[in-house]
Amino acid sequence: MTTWLAQLVLLWTAAVVVVVHASDFNKPHPHTGKVTPFQPGDPKVSLDGKATKILKTGKPYQTQIQSGAGGRGLVVQDISAPSDLVWGRILDYDNYAKMVPKTVESKNYNVEQHKTGPRNPLAQTIYTRMKVGFPMLKLEFFIKHLYYPALNSLTWTLDYTKTSDFDDSCGYWYVIPHPDNSKMTRVYYSVQVSMFDWVPKFVVDFMSSKALTDATGWVKKFSEIEAQKKGISMEPDEADTAEPADKKNKGRFPFFGKKKEDADAMKQLKEDADAKLLEEEQKKSEIAEIKKVRMTRLVLVATVTALVMYNIHLWLSQN
Repeated sequence: MTTWLAQLVLLWTAAVVVVVHASDFNKPHPHTGKVTPFQPGDPKVSLDGKATKILKTGKPYQTQIQSGAGGRGLVVQDISAPSDLVWGRILDYDNYAKMVPKTVESKNYNVEQHKTGPRNPLAQTIYTRMKVGFPMLKLEFFIKHLYYPALNSLTWTLDYTKTSDFDDSCGYWYVIPHPDNSKMTRVYYSVQVSMFDWVPKFVVDFMSSKALTDATGWVKKFSEIEAQKKGISMEPDEADTAEPADKKNKGRFPFFGKKKEDADAMKQLKEDADAKLLEEEQKKSEIAEIKKVRMTRLVLVATVTALVMYNIHLWLSQN
């Protein structure tokens, strides 16, 4: 009796609180990489009139970049802060829990300095332990960051010498002064995440889509706060405001230009409305998934509890 009763009690406890803890600092990951790592340097993304209009509103612009036979999502964001302040936020891994959505823990466990040169632009290798939190679920993972200041880039993969709760992950930052205002910054961000089958769908959706815009959003917020604290003016320098020669003869037909601006404005309003609707649908889907997971656990708890009580009753009736 003691053995089966103890097993049922253990099963009941596991059903009440499902704790997934596959990560291990002292054991290697099951593989050494499934996704293709990003390469540092200019992503060579062309930004058209639509993209620049979105960026001028302070919102992120999403597009795709080529990766092998497929594509990866990439987000572009303009930030009202100098590039050095933006890098300061991105590289401040020990304080990510105070800034980054869903991040509950973050701490560097090793930082390697490298001697840079024409053939070696890599300045630092930064190893970071991170933990992200969702309802009734926390995921721990270990990241190896490669910082290339001469290439305005940071790339990362998992640290495959440690076991992470992510199957695989890689990502990329490209940070440059804004082309129209050198006191501002334009950032490019992309990430690819592969999750294990046991991870709930709403977590997978967040890590693969919403995390894109959330990443540039928190960097923008805290970089601009830091710029305001330092009293840095965002007024462009004289060199930034000089009119290019090829634009001096434009604008001879203001009537047609006004009509085009109105059409573009209406198109942008529609796109903003569609984006808001999509975001609301994603939130509803996430809430529904959370409710589904909770209901499944409640049913499991009730079933195991009933089995425990039934077996206790049988044991008592036999003794």
